[in-house]
Amino acid sequence: MHPVAPVTLSPWAPGLLSFALFVAIVLGLLALLLFLTGWLGERRPDPEKARPYECGVIPTGGARFRYPVPFYLVAVFFLIFDVEAAFIFAWAVAMDDLGWRGWLQISFFIIVLLLSLFYIWKKGGLDWSPTPVPRRVSPKT
Repeated sequence: MHPVAPVTLSPWAPGLLSFALFVAIVLGLLALLLFLTGWLGERRPDPEKARPYECGVIPTGGARFRYPVPFYLVAVFFLIFDVEAAFIFAWAVAMDDLGWRGWLQISFFIIVLLLSLFYIWKKGGLDWSPTPVPRRVSPKT
């Protein structure tokens, strides 16, 4: 007779089972606590409680503020040049392994970014001062 080989589960099975049990217990306790606080808690509606908390300052006016376009341009330029710096630093770390081919590729990358920066500069994308509005001259009668 051949001995019957014992059924072995994956080495991950005991860990996954205990993790699933832990998650189920946490979610159950969370649901129970949320239910109890909603059921047992006092409800006293008050306009003061409904007002948004602004660090002790009574809010006035609307919450919407129109940011000027240069604010967004600075954010976009920061992202572009931040990503550019990350690529250049990564290239600098691997410079010895990449050789001349890597140098040519990073040079092409920097040249394309500089050309795009000069294009934006020429089109006026970096002029953030307010443009003067021409004044209408009323005809003399």
